[in-house]
Amino acid sequence: MTRPPLPPFDEATAITKIRMAEDGWNSRDPEKVALAYTPDGHWRNRAEIFEGRERIVEFLTRKWARELGYRLIKELWAWHENRIAVRFAYEYRDDSGSWFRAYGNENREFVENGLMRQRIASINDLPITEDQRLLHWPLGRRPDDHPGLSALGL
Repeated sequence: MTRPPLPPFDEATAITKIRMAEDGWNSRDPEKVALAYTPDGHWRNRAEIFEGRERIVEFLTRKWARELGYRLIKELWAWHENRIAVRFAYEYRDDSGSWFRAYGNENREFVENGLMRQRIASINDLPITEDQRLLHWPLGRRPDDHPGLSALGL
């Protein structure tokens, strides 16, 4: 199985790879997202460290059960050969209706067939009010004409 674009990346292919990941995460489909990773993919996400697609599915299922109204934007920070660094922001509400914006950085390493072997993410949550939200589109893929992180001042 291959998952283009394949490394080594240039700026255009790194941006394409990031947008594909953003689209997958905005689908909030854990099974679909997990297919972008190697079967033994290694993750560090906040305080959780784990390996394997099954654990990725479990993690994402828990995540999206508690992060309601989830909308994410990713942006290229840097790339080199088979690695891509991403910055991102997402907004969600909890089950009490409180809104949050999460800011993060993600380091990604890919294997030859384009699957991600390693994901290291650092994330901080900021409580926001509903009127401070900036990520407005129907749940699912971010429309092409919606501003990105830099245009939003994030």
